[in-house]
Amino acid sequence: MYRKILITTDGSAVSRMTACAGVSFAQQLGAEVLALFVAPEYQYPIYVEIIPPSYPSEEEYRAAMSRAGSDHVQSIVTSCDKKGVRCESMTAFSESAALKIVEIAEQKGCDLIFIGSHGRSGWGQLLLGSVTNKVLSHSKIPVLVHRLLKEPLPD
Repeated sequence: MYRKILITTDGSAVSRMTACAGVSFAQQLGAEVLALFVAPEYQYPIYVEIIPPSYPSEEEYRAAMSRAGSDHVQSIVTSCDKKGVRCESMTAFSESAALKIVEIAEQKGCDLIFIGSHGRSGWGQLLLGSVTNKVLSHSKIPVLVHRLLKEPLPD
């Protein structure tokens, strides 16, 4: 059914649990996994005329975010290794995580995006925006949204 599944993470506990479910799903299907972390682009401070000496350079920032990205996707890679699922991992940079997720999925030949939802609704979702909703609205390939249940389902 699906041969290559993109599993994205932001490093949060919710995305780690989603990633675990995504790897299990990939294992059931015999699919491979692309683990992705999207970091924000480097920003120069706009509130000062001279960049403070303690402010990281663009190269330092990208290196630090690449290390953070590697740390965030490591749980997916480890889970894939334990379950015998082929896995590739990467960190990408973009101001729009949702658009970058969709772009990478298309570039890398993924046929499913497996993404979590923090479960915000109403004003929280409206004010904070939702990467998941943006991925859903921009993706041309199927998107499976994993939602953590706060309460057990009734019998």
